[in-house]
Amino acid sequence: MLCRLDKFLGMTCHLTRQEAKTVIRKKLVLVDGTFATRPEQKIDTETQKITYQGEELLYEEFVYYMLNKPAGVVSATKDNLHKTVLDILTSENVSGLFPVGRLDLDTEGLLLLTNDGELGHNLTSPAKHVSKQYEVLVEGELTPEICETFQNGMDIGEKHLTRPSELIILESGAKSRALVTISEGKFHQVKRMFAHCGYSVLYLKRLKMGSLTLDENLAPGEYRRLTESELAYLKEGKTDV
Repeated sequence: MLCRLDKFLGMTCHLTRQEAKTVIRKKLVLVDGTFATRPEQKIDTETQKITYQGEELLYEEFVYYMLNKPAGVVSATKDNLHKTVLDILTSENVSGLFPVGRLDLDTEGLLLLTNDGELGHNLTSPAKHVSKQYEVLVEGELTPEICETFQNGMDIGEKHLTRPSELIILESGAKSRALVTISEGKFHQVKRMFAHCGYSVLYLKRLKMGSLTLDENLAPGEYRRLTESELAYLKEGKTDV
């Protein structure tokens, strides 16, 4: 890719245009072993070697991060009231990044952040029916009958019934835990499905999206890059690794 040197420094080192000009003037940037002198110099990111303070800079067209979203953070790029998921990535260049799909303000768990629009569309398009699995805690005892209701689909006020979904009861009592897998993403869908059955959701956490499973080593608010195999499975549209 051809681009200006100062823009490249911004993409790879998180420098502003003015900061890029300063480090170039201080002879901290080399292009193919020669000190750069002009911020507007055009470079080829695929064929030329650019170093900053002795370290080679590599350009990545697309980046992919797995985030364990904490409660109280919005799945948005900007928000005037709440911290956003991009605010968590303080040490990364977040330009162009967006969350793939949304998790409610109080919902935790798996969220993919990327600048790959095509992959984002494929994972969120209603026509693709990508599965999402959630851990849920509800008020009240869950009975086997509710599993049938989830499987058969239900009316939550949309044009059509919900698609067949899977409910696995983990614990049933005054408060009950379950795993829910859906293949669509209507607004507040899991909460609305339980509300239709007379239950109030106390806690909700997304564990899976397609083939991608939340890394159990990531604490809420932590993130990491996807592995090559995770990304390959996602792009192939597989539902399980």
